[in-house]
Amino acid sequence: MIRSEQLFAEAQQLIPGGVNSPVRACRSVGTIPLFIASARDAYLHTADGKRLIDYVMSWGPMLLGHATPAVTQAVVEAAAKGTSFGAPCPGEVELAQAVVDAVPSVEMVRMVNSGTEATMSAVRLARGVTGRTKVVKFKGCYHGHADAFLAAAGSGLATLSIPGTPGVPAATVADTLLAPYNDLDAVADFFETHGDDIACVIVEPVAGNMGLVLPVEGFLEGLRGLCDKYEALLIFDEVITGFRLSYGGAQQRFGITPDLTCLGKIIGGGLPVGAYGGKRALMERVAPCGDVYQAGTLSGNPLAMAAGLATLRALRTADYAALEQRTKTLAEDIAAILRGKGLPVTLHHIASAFTLFFTEGPVTNFAQAAAADTELYTRFFQQMRAAGINLAPSAFECAFTSFAHTEEDYGKTLDAVRTAKF
Repeated sequence: MIRSEQLFAEAQQLIPGGVNSPVRACRSVGTIPLFIASARDAYLHTADGKRLIDYVMSWGPMLLGHATPAVTQAVVEAAAKGTSFGAPCPGEVELAQAVVDAVPSVEMVRMVNSGTEATMSAVRLARGVTGRTKVVKFKGCYHGHADAFLAAAGSGLATLSIPGTPGVPAATVADTLLAPYNDLDAVADFFETHGDDIACVIVEPVAGNMGLVLPVEGFLEGLRGLCDKYEALLIFDEVITGFRLSYGGAQQRFGITPDLTCLGKIIGGGLPVGAYGGKRALMERVAPCGDVYQAGTLSGNPLAMAAGLATLRALRTADYAALEQRTKTLAEDIAAILRGKGLPVTLHHIASAFTLFFTEGPVTNFAQAAAADTELYTRFFQQMRAAGINLAPSAFECAFTSFAHTEEDYGKTLDAVRTAKF
């Protein structure tokens, strides 16, 4: 029995399903999880002694690559001074300034510990500011596991074929209005019916949890217009897109200004972190400045602040355009090889992220993404893993490249695709 099998067998006796986040169980791709002993640059090193080229990159945040020396050094130096204070630290101020400088819509920011905390706090703030209760979200968009968001959420629930989840009372999601992604008319209908009760629209500006699905022309602009017309807040969940689509995120790339922005993953350099921010007038409603309460003992943790600051400093001068072009070429080459094998493939790509849907397309919403051939993806995933290529263990996720991936890595990846059999 290999080491990962041993560890997984032991873990299943101690941890529900043997994993601490459901999609990691790899059930939808017919295999078991590989246990990772270490990671560096673009590579994972498993407990079994295998090395894989990684296109998951901790689900997106490792844009610089794994164990980047500047980030690692910052964490080590911070840890030597103490791992948690439960009190303010200088790194909080420095990282907050870096976020404010980078993200166009953010004048003030509150640090939290996860993307889930960021989104649930942003929605609470929107409800507090507007005095309204209803929230518009989009089918297939995942905003964390807070109760109100687990109505038609994305990758995790879709991967496991769970339509919702026990434990969430119907009353909790009663104020969550669900629209198909990219369907502006559906959102307009909600506002016509419930305009006085809608506090906010929350959206992934580029969906990343039904696979990568891009906004159609006019969709984000239309959401901005509707929110302005009905005096609701527009929340961009940039947990995935923040600092990956551009240094200023999706909002900078598309030129759309949300009222509130949720961040995570990357601003901690891979450590647990999240944040939400927006205009000063909104953020000053957050306690202790205002009356909307939110708190967290580990918020502003000195290790996460140090890692995040080191990451953003490196990204500030990074060549995003070059990485985007390399990623586009890789993704198009993979798609061309698969199509050459007679497979139906729809490719979506932006910046350093892409998804291959095994369908003729189009894919503009969750229903279309869910209609893709997941069995083909399973066969593809298994063969790529066997060839030393790590992809997401779900057809409803993105592949991510990093500044650490090399042309040699891309060449090995394409060789693996060429030898795959269907």
